[in-house]
Amino acid sequence: MRKALRWLLALTVLIGTLSTAGAATAAPTPEATDIKDRLLAIPGVSLIEEKPYPGYRFFVLNFTQPVDHRHPSKGVFQQRVTVLHKDVSRPTVFYTSGYNVSVNPGRREPTQIVDGNQVSLEYRYFTPSRPAPADWSKLDIWQAASDQHRVFAALKKIYTKNWLATGGSKGGMTATYYERFYPRDMDGVVAYVAPNDVVDHEDSAYDRFFASVGTKECRDRLNAVQREALVRREPLERRYAADAAANGYTFTTIGSLDRAYEAVVLDYVWGFWQYSLLSDCASIPAEAATATDDEIWDSVDAISGFSAYTDQGLATYTPYYYQAGTQLGAPTIHFPAIEKKYIRYGYQPPRDFVPRDIPMTFRPGAMRDVDTWVKHNARHMLFVYGQNDPWGSERFRLGKGAKDSYVFTAPGLNHGANVAALVADQKALATARILDWAGVAAPAADRAKPLAKFDPKLDARDMEREPTLRP
Repeated sequence: MRKALRWLLALTVLIGTLSTAGAATAAPTPEATDIKDRLLAIPGVSLIEEKPYPGYRFFVLNFTQPVDHRHPSKGVFQQRVTVLHKDVSRPTVFYTSGYNVSVNPGRREPTQIVDGNQVSLEYRYFTPSRPAPADWSKLDIWQAASDQHRVFAALKKIYTKNWLATGGSKGGMTATYYERFYPRDMDGVVAYVAPNDVVDHEDSAYDRFFASVGTKECRDRLNAVQREALVRREPLERRYAADAAANGYTFTTIGSLDRAYEAVVLDYVWGFWQYSLLSDCASIPAEAATATDDEIWDSVDAISGFSAYTDQGLATYTPYYYQAGTQLGAPTIHFPAIEKKYIRYGYQPPRDFVPRDIPMTFRPGAMRDVDTWVKHNARHMLFVYGQNDPWGSERFRLGKGAKDSYVFTAPGLNHGANVAALVADQKALATARILDWAGVAAPAADRAKPLAKFDPKLDARDMEREPTLRP
């Protein structure tokens, strides 16, 4: 009986070997398989749509993720991923905005520099990439970094060349946190205008910034309009109420129209410097005291947006405000140009912008941990900031343990600062390092400029624009 069993087992193994060999011989090589088929062969990946673009293939996909990476058996959700495919022989840039993902083809600056592929990931809990029901305790920087790690591990089997992580603003923060928790995944990181709020309750750096940014003339104009909007609170709030009624806006989360109005007005100066240039000061009313109500309203609305703190405006960004109030921290600034009698609430905390049925507890150690890690362990990391961007007041800095890493500032630039806007020697160095980290060999003459030609559609700069006071 034992001999018979051994013979049967040997025969089964032999048949299995022959079957496998036959299948291997018949199967096409990976290079001969269409890229869409290769992507959809990854377990947990499904196609939402493919959009054509000259020279590329662009896919919008769903990727099945665990709600809790520590306990993968406790539920999953679908996370949107896009792939801008050029060629598997090129390097790949992993882009995160920290918010929703665009479902249209687009190319970030490092992708243009290395002439590569681009994978873009929607941040967890931004709809539709949100578990149902949503356990908000599973929205943290480690879980989000683990989302990226799983996507990278799956796609690295197809895109085998070097990978770079990038993102701007909250996306720059996200790329940095990913590097902190999974430092062996990426070959380099390019983080744009990434805030670094190490100690949440110490925000004096922002007050110093607003006391000196730009010119006194511009600062005075902005401060005067902001003050005047509070002086004229009563008539402008009547207009706000009418506007809210016409558009169906409500104020349940923040608590009242009055709170929302002040929040929008207090964002005004910050919003100008975040998204505008010093030259744009010419568009600010020169004499706020004699400006019409319409001029004050229009200026504040154009920069801060009166819809920002409505329930409808806040809903999209609930995941951001949740993170700001639990790990990321949020800025608080003072308004020396405005008498205290005109300010009722001051800068309101993130808790005020998140529905009350979502519990929040701040964990002060999260940002300190990342900051310490970057100072002592940064490797192949580039941080780019704008000189006139308020979010750069608290930024990442490098310590003695950092290797082949850099912090550069683009003169006169705002929240849209990038490598192209750096001074010539820093631009050349940054571009060359990005190419090296990506493993791209380029002639010496081409190492100070992007390898891919500028495409006005793919490379349109949207400055990661979100409503004011969100990085």
